[in-house]
Amino acid sequence: MKDDDDKLCFYTGLPSWLTFMALFNLVSSYLPNTGKCKLSAFEQIMLFLVKIRLNLANKDIGYRFNIHQSTVSKIYNRVLDVMNARLSGFIHWPSRASLRASMPTSFRNFYKKCCLVIDCTEIFIEQPSDLLARAQTWSQYKHHNTIKLLIGITPQGTVSFLSKCWGGRVSDKQITETSGLLNYLEPGDVIIADRGFTIDNYCRLALSEVCIPPFTKGKTQFTRKEVDWSRELSIVRIHVERVIGTVKQKYTILQGTLPLAMVGNIDELGTGEAQIDKLVKVCCALFNLCPPIVPLD
Repeated sequence: MKDDDDKLCFYTGLPSWLTFMALFNLVSSYLPNTGKCKLSAFEQIMLFLVKIRLNLANKDIGYRFNIHQSTVSKIYNRVLDVMNARLSGFIHWPSRASLRASMPTSFRNFYKKCCLVIDCTEIFIEQPSDLLARAQTWSQYKHHNTIKLLIGITPQGTVSFLSKCWGGRVSDKQITETSGLLNYLEPGDVIIADRGFTIDNYCRLALSEVCIPPFTKGKTQFTRKEVDWSRELSIVRIHVERVIGTVKQKYTILQGTLPLAMVGNIDELGTGEAQIDKLVKVCCALFNLCPPIVPLD
């Protein structure tokens, strides 16, 4: 893989050997390299990346690395904890000066003060046996048991904010207002969101503003101004959907139906740090190591 970036990207999602080695140097010293663990630190990191990249069954990975499938699960959890601790700084809320200095043209033309584009995404999970947990995770939108979270990206296309993961029944507004987003906002900041984010009053507490598309309810058609406004918003808002889609395509474990063991305690969702919180954070941090998908021009 050292001389084949395409092969490395296929198995790890990372763009180059240089990026992989930077990651390896960051986390390897925190993993056991000898003793009871049969795999070296390099192999443990590779196992973890292959797991989240290709979403292979533990038995399949066990055959590939010549270990028992229960050992695969133990190594996955160990590396997840280390990656979560070591990569958390890669999901960073940048200064307003750095945002303005590298603002893409699509934002500079219409939303110069934009600091964040937000949207919620859902991840399928197995149906819990507990009836309360089943109700908490049921998504009317997806018609499935899901985990739901808020993702915020900078205008440049990097993930800069993640909420805690919640059960799928929670509304976009509720997740946003309990996410701690207000702590990061400054007077004059602009957030771009979809229609479901009716959080004007919430943003006003920080003297900031949320821009959402106009509502069609009670109208036969939009005015010319509303049409132009909606078009301008869609040009920049599409980037958060592209980022979410790319993260899930890059780390396909987020596309499948997660077993409950990889979700964690349903009762802790939205409060503590469940396994699913760690997984999403690590996937987004690894995405931030890749070239941005929003063009500057």
